[in-house]
Amino acid sequence: MSARLLMVMLLSGDALLSVLSASAVLYVDAGKPADAENLLASNAAKVSFFMLVLLFSSFFVELYSHEGNTTRREVFIRVFISLVLSVFILSSFYYLMPFLRFDRGVLAASLGLSGLLLFLWHAGYKACLTLTGFVRRVIILGTGPLAKQIGGILATTNHHYVLAGYINCPREPLFVPPHTVVGDGKGLIETAKREKAHKIVISLSERRGVFPLRDVLACKLSGIDVVDAPSFYEQITGKLLIENITPSWFIFSDGFRLTAFKRLYKRAFDIPLSLIGLGLAFPVLPVLALIIKMESPSSPVLFRQLRVGQGERNFVLYKFRTMRQDAESGTGAVWAQKNDPRVTAVGRFMRKYRFDELPQLYNVLRGDMSFVGPRPERPEFVEKLKRVIPYYSERHTVKPGITGWAQIKYSYGASVEDAIEKLRYDLFYIKNISLFLDLLIILETVKVVLLKRGGR
Repeated sequence: MSARLLMVMLLSGDALLSVLSASAVLYVDAGKPADAENLLASNAAKVSFFMLVLLFSSFFVELYSHEGNTTRREVFIRVFISLVLSVFILSSFYYLMPFLRFDRGVLAASLGLSGLLLFLWHAGYKACLTLTGFVRRVIILGTGPLAKQIGGILATTNHHYVLAGYINCPREPLFVPPHTVVGDGKGLIETAKREKAHKIVISLSERRGVFPLRDVLACKLSGIDVVDAPSFYEQITGKLLIENITPSWFIFSDGFRLTAFKRLYKRAFDIPLSLIGLGLAFPVLPVLALIIKMESPSSPVLFRQLRVGQGERNFVLYKFRTMRQDAESGTGAVWAQKNDPRVTAVGRFMRKYRFDELPQLYNVLRGDMSFVGPRPERPEFVEKLKRVIPYYSERHTVKPGITGWAQIKYSYGASVEDAIEKLRYDLFYIKNISLFLDLLIILETVKVVLLKRGGR
């Protein structure tokens, strides 16, 4: 079961419990009326809004993150903070939209009951992941560097998998502790049954001449799940193992299908969001422009720069200026660094809260960019990275975005190594692009901006 599916389960459970809590309190508060159906129907908007706020608050305090290693005390604290945050959000919206308001007693009781049920649900979910029936035992076929890497990820990433052991094969190097090797290529199905394995991950350094085809097929036919290392890596990390991916993997794997419908919904999603964003930002834009001009009277307010877009076509990106106008004189194109001395005092503040990126809403409206996608890179860097990083050009099969999967999962990149790591996430996004993933990225982006993470 993937991390995304587990998150959907948690979200669905929270949504159901919050709706049941509010409905139960309304039912009791009304004196247990005979026409309960009409009571709940007349309050459907209030209950739905209550549920959405509670889900947003839970998401904001990271109640859906790190589920594999949080204690019950941490779960309780996060649930409590989410309830406090919900009170502030609901109070603010109730002032603006009184038709969504609950009575104080109903609101307090609904929040209290929801908090109790959410704590029990999350604590129970965490406990279930440790039970034998929920934990999935994994055998890794291979003992070389790739097998060691997959085993290390199993040990450090939160999920419901545990390592049952490694299987050695002829001519396979030994990079794992000898005591973790539970068998060789012969009798694979007997070993898998003895170790009660649910999944076999093919992680051989070299398959030609050593791959136990009949044994692996027998395991598959007996009900044991068989996956290759890149697919398993993607499932538990949310990124792609680009070093061990072949062109045929791209062709035959699920995903990477950018249909006309997906392109249409992306554009239908981008236009209203960019218009709403520009409308909300309109009162702030002149103020920000004035502040920039006051600090640097001789420099232009807007910063224009060539970036690489979809199909590797260049376009002009617009941002508010945050660096000195002579930031690259004599040096040429260089990556921004942490505490970059070229950034002005006003620019540092704007970068922290992402105000400098507001003009990119115009790029989205024009169609140069999307709201969600890989960050657009400069042509100078793209040419360099294409020469040293495999599949780097594939990130340009979609429009670049203001935010994206790599931006919320990885800190600001300023090297080739960072570019490789971000490409893992960008390709995962392109492979799994969907409306749900876009919404998840936007919610995570709101959290990142409000918590002031990642800006340079």
